[in-house]
Amino acid sequence: MRQYLVVAHRTLGGAHLMEHLHELRVADPYCRFHLVVPRYHPDDTPPDPDASDMTAQRALNDILERMAEMGMGAEGHTGDTDPVIAVSDAMSIIDPAHLAAIIVSTLPRRESPWWQGNVPDRLRHQFPDIPITHVVANEVPVA
Repeated sequence: MRQYLVVAHRTLGGAHLMEHLHELRVADPYCRFHLVVPRYHPDDTPPDPDASDMTAQRALNDILERMAEMGMGAEGHTGDTDPVIAVSDAMSIIDPAHLAAIIVSTLPRRESPWWQGNVPDRLRHQFPDIPITHVVANEVPVA
């Protein structure tokens, strides 16, 4: 069974990402998704780990419920604020033999701290044997 590791936060559940996951599911109805939702806090607020954890967990719970309603097999967990570290941590519980790709979802280039922080390329460097797919939101989600 093919598995995809999906890392997203602010774009989690966005049309661009859901369309991509749906296409993968159509191509392989038995594929599964493991979602990693890094903790996040806005740059204009002081870091609050408890609030960041709760926000990430709420986003994860919402998308897992939505994907279950769509008949898409998914599981997931929250992770480190650095998405590369969050993915590295997730790799300890995922069998790389079944991992088809890592999918990273970002905001548009001008708005994306992950894109500005070179997250897709950092993931390619960290996991050279795993395909990395970068999907980009068309717009910034309303918070």
